[in-house]
Amino acid sequence: MNVIYSTLDDFEAWIALARQVEPLFGPMADEAPFRDALKGAISNREAFCIRPLPGEKQTILKGGIVVSKASNEILWFAVSEKDRRKGYGRQLLLFAIDHLHRREKILVETFAATVGAGQSARKLYLDCGFVDETTGGINPAGVPTVIMQLSGLP
Repeated sequence: MNVIYSTLDDFEAWIALARQVEPLFGPMADEAPFRDALKGAISNREAFCIRPLPGEKQTILKGGIVVSKASNEILWFAVSEKDRRKGYGRQLLLFAIDHLHRREKILVETFAATVGAGQSARKLYLDCGFVDETTGGINPAGVPTVIMQLSGLP
């Protein structure tokens, strides 16, 4: 599976993925600001995904990640429940890092260490060199978050 730039043809598959993670992220799929931001990220080539294989009866992306080159951060990242622990998250994260400014710190808001359901995400970020920077507060789902950073290259 290869990470690719997403197209607007993927939009409904993104929405299906968003619905799957709403219990941890908060309402998104039916929210106009999220939908508009996602369309903008796709149009600006800041949304990357792994699509299902041709012939797979899957209407959801295997995973997707959205970045902001302007703020040098990862804005949104999820892997479908069915496709977790298969290496797709690592592929997406490394692809995204390669498309941001590596000489500057890269930021991401993720789950605090106290969130059991967020341990896989935290481990992936830690394995890729991110460290906790500061508290991120409580997200729209009521889940504690932290801002992590990947230090820029010298």
